[in-house]
Amino acid sequence: MNFRHRSREEPEINLIPFIDVLLVVLIFLMLSTTYSKFTELQVKLPEANADAQRDRPKEIVVAVSADGRYAVNKTAVDGRTLDALTQVLGAAAKSLAGGKDTVLIISADASAAHQSVITVMEAARRAGLSQITFATQSAVSANR
Repeated sequence: MNFRHRSREEPEINLIPFIDVLLVVLIFLMLSTTYSKFTELQVKLPEANADAQRDRPKEIVVAVSADGRYAVNKTAVDGRTLDALTQVLGAAAKSLAGGKDTVLIISADASAAHQSVITVMEAARRAGLSQITFATQSAVSANR
């Protein structure tokens, strides 16, 4: 009888297939995840820390109220249509010698509809005004 002690090999655990499976699952989860948190952002606009206001002799100020009414240089615009606003902006640009240096300042209420601001920008484009800026309030004065 042969009672020799056989050398017994220890079983090895190969982790490479396990890591491969985990990477595939991780890639699948990354690609299939939806980012619904972006719709839950609470955004409060506009506020900014602005420098001192500069003197601009050729500027047109368009105010947009929360309910979508417009005022150009403190004069109310009759109607809320794009054509009416384009005519008023064109006339205001001509009264300022209509040069290329005319700056349009959009002063929109923080709760004004986004479409109202886009309408002002489209009317400015049609009237030939290409320099547009937005008026904001400083964060210090907004908290008072």
